[in-house]
Amino acid sequence: MLNEKEEFLAYTGKVNYTACNKQDSSYLGRFTFEMLTDFIGLYRVFTIIARGYMFKNGEADIDRARKALLAWCSVPDKKRDLPKKEGQSETDFRFLHEQFPALVDSAGNGWFYTHIQNIQVFVKANPEKVSKTAIKKSDTLKGFEKEWRKKLMQYQVPLYSANTKGSFLLLFDDVLADALELGELQNKDFELSDELKKHLIEVTPKGVPERVLPTLYKYYIANKQDNTEWVVLPVSNFDAFFGTTAFSRKYLPLLKSKDIIVREMNYGVSKYKFANDIFV
Repeated sequence: MLNEKEEFLAYTGKVNYTACNKQDSSYLGRFTFEMLTDFIGLYRVFTIIARGYMFKNGEADIDRARKALLAWCSVPDKKRDLPKKEGQSETDFRFLHEQFPALVDSAGNGWFYTHIQNIQVFVKANPEKVSKTAIKKSDTLKGFEKEWRKKLMQYQVPLYSANTKGSFLLLFDDVLADALELGELQNKDFELSDELKKHLIEVTPKGVPERVLPTLYKYYIANKQDNTEWVVLPVSNFDAFFGTTAFSRKYLPLLKSKDIIVREMNYGVSKYKFANDIFV
């Protein structure tokens, strides 16, 4: 979560579809089943991808970043599909294959669409290496193509379209605006002093892995703005980073209940800060 360049490669490179045991979710890559079935946590994914393709030698190319997003999201058309209606967004971007060969193939299979298919193949072929819950969740991905096509059409709606309905929609225009403001991808990781690291581990509640709190602390320091004490917490993406939804369902509640972090939700956005006396 601190090395954005590494995160970019996780979203655009090759995934190692493997698992050592039923608790190992490496085959999901930098995603959770909840992200795949409910399309949550994708704003950060899109922003990282956009920033990775937007900047070259310090110059911003917004059009290139938009095309990269389209290629990554591409869903191949089928012969039986009806022609697109006038004004309806395209969802098959195979024509971008030559420009973005790592993001979409010549048949229109985008990186994300292909990733979903590979997960289903792996789970079906290796039932002894995945949990029963994972098998059930993999089955829910069978309707992915239809739902993803609808989502992809929504993402392309212009920001100020008069026909846009609903609030807090994820739109590529918003993603590109944020990517432009955030700038080039960075490695924000840094080393904690031995004293601070020891203190964070000492105050970590029982049941929370030792690496969780130091990671949250470093993320907070690396992303804190001067005009606020709060930092946005991309919970779903942290779940994917730690490889378990226990982060959101167990670790965060424990850290909050022990008055180590303070967490709030505003308009669907999670933010957090550290308790004032945690470092006393």
